Amino acid sequence: MSHLLHVPALADAEYAYVASVEPSARLVLTAGACPLDADGATVAPGDPVAQARQVMANLETALGAAGATLTDVVRTTVYVASSQRADLVAVWQVVRDAFGDHDPPSTLLGVAVLGYPDQLVEVEAIAAVAVAA
Repeated sequence: MSHLLHVPALADAEYAYVASVEPSARLVLTAGACPLDADGATVAPGDPVAQARQVMANLETALGAAGATLTDVVRTTVYVASSQRADLVAVWQVVRDAFGDHDPPSTLLGVAVLGYPDQLVEVEAIAAVAVAA
């Protein structure tokens, strides 16, 4: 399936530096999960933490539709529409809490704007699901 690798020669981080996926795994690639409710409205305008919670719930739902879970994720990219490091750190904490002890390689980016009105957070993921023999 997959293996997450921490690299002792690199600075300690809250995520693995490398994910290795076995050939027998099925890859699942998500679109960016957005902070939208079931009606397509952006939740919690102005609140990146609340939006991050909705994003992670939506990501779990999307992964579930493909037969995957957060523990199958081998890579994420987290986008936060803010130039404030505190906003990035607060969103990152929500994302890390959602993953629990599973710590896939991740990139956290502050960006100028995201696609939906009032959107502050988006998370993309790649998962590797074991294929039954």
